[in-house]
Amino acid sequence: MQDIYNGISAAQLEGAAWRKSQRSNSQGACVELARLDSTTVAMRNSRDPKGTALIYPADAVRAMVGALRAGAFDDLIS
Repeated sequence: MQDIYNGISAAQLEGAAWRKSQRSNSQGACVELARLDSTTVAMRNSRDPKGTALIYPADAVRAMVGALRAGAFDDLIS
């Protein structure tokens, strides 16, 4: 089993299927996500695909996406 930790190089996450939102722009400044297992999600910067990956519990990512959909962070971009 691979030793996965916060701050691991995204290149070390063998088999990770990275995805970005269909709403991403053509400038490439996007966050990409990969489900590592049933309880863990990795995030990386699309401009640096071999750079640092941040590892989060799937429940935390689910809560963040829900908050984004509800507009909880709209004040940061308006």
